[in-house]
Amino acid sequence: MRILYTILFYLVLPFVLMRLLWRSYRLPEYRKRIKERFGFCPYHLDQCIWIHAVSLGESIAVTPLIKALKELYPQIPILVTNMTPTGAAHIKTTFGDTVKQVYVPYDLPCFLQRFLKRTHPLIAIVVETELWPNLFFVCQKNQIPIFVVNARLSEKSAAGYQRFKGLTKQMLNNVHTIAVQSQAELQRFLDLGLESKKAFVSGSIKFDVELPENLILKRKALREKLGADRPVWIAASTHAGEEEIVLAAQKKVCHIFQTALLILVPRHPDRFNAVFTLAQLQHFRIKKRSANDNDLSTTEIYLGDSVGEMMLFYAASDVAFVAGSFAAIGGHNMLEAAVLSKPIVTGPQLHNFAEISKMLLEKKGMCKVRDAGELADTLIKLFKDDKYLKGMGKNAESVVASNRGSLAKQLAQAKAIIDVQLNK
Repeated sequence: MRILYTILFYLVLPFVLMRLLWRSYRLPEYRKRIKERFGFCPYHLDQCIWIHAVSLGESIAVTPLIKALKELYPQIPILVTNMTPTGAAHIKTTFGDTVKQVYVPYDLPCFLQRFLKRTHPLIAIVVETELWPNLFFVCQKNQIPIFVVNARLSEKSAAGYQRFKGLTKQMLNNVHTIAVQSQAELQRFLDLGLESKKAFVSGSIKFDVELPENLILKRKALREKLGADRPVWIAASTHAGEEEIVLAAQKKVCHIFQTALLILVPRHPDRFNAVFTLAQLQHFRIKKRSANDNDLSTTEIYLGDSVGEMMLFYAASDVAFVAGSFAAIGGHNMLEAAVLSKPIVTGPQLHNFAEISKMLLEKKGMCKVRDAGELADTLIKLFKDDKYLKGMGKNAESVVASNRGSLAKQLAQAKAIIDVQLNK
């Protein structure tokens, strides 16, 4: 089954490259360092700790683990691979030259083998649901233990893997250990053929989110620029089709609160300009973060066209709408807003964060809405009642506080695997 998958991957590889080039027209970063995607890693290492985080969300989630491993093993290079420029940018911004960052090779044995010969990993730490048959096979063949951290598996994803259960079972059992976020997700992995001895429930490492240095000072400066006394809400990580919804909600909010400001942050940088134009066509007064304009007194939309500032935007807001939840994405991480005691609003589609969203809903730190009208009504209710707004934010933060500890569990397992490798 894996051989058939490999043959098919070789056949579609030209189309994969065409898609990469097509995306590069809107985001030129995709054109850079293409050789790395074929296994030509620019680093030649005697050993390393390899961490793979596909994109921005995974890179943010694994940041505390990277910091902890750097402290534990200062003598061993840490190599982080990403698939997207946004993930790569976060790693470079956060760690600079103290961590080595490259793009992950395509999932074909020849590219992966070339990459491993140049990097010699002691361990492959894979974040969340990056399950690739050849990556797992080649690591197992080269006796590199794979540790899947913060693993999640929604019902929808499990159903997809179930259609290829033979390939999935073989892939999963090439893994050394999987740290799964919840008992329900563990059962889905077991149903796909994972051996129970290879998995444990750790909770989500995202509960161990860290606040960036100087966030309070930066938050104060940005909020003063935005307007200290005006209602401010954020629509974080929006996708195509969601901007229309949040803009419609903002129009309704502005009828009640004329000074209301929306911080609008599209998920993908290649859509910044399109979203800016959309807001202009709807006659909003909009300014870009990148313009560094200090006069925002009449601005209705503040476009967050930067990378790596989401925590700052959350901190400067009064209410957080977490997107990816009106689109068929399944939601994005709500915990970055929760740790800052922000009341959270989402759309109805939350399957990627089913357990986390359930906790937040039960503790009344979050509410779901079905459309632009309900979104606007919820925002207006929160802005009218400061006690309700702050209480909902405290409820959200309490969920984070009561679920910390996953980082320590997963770090201990990573250390146990690495120490065995070092003592061989």
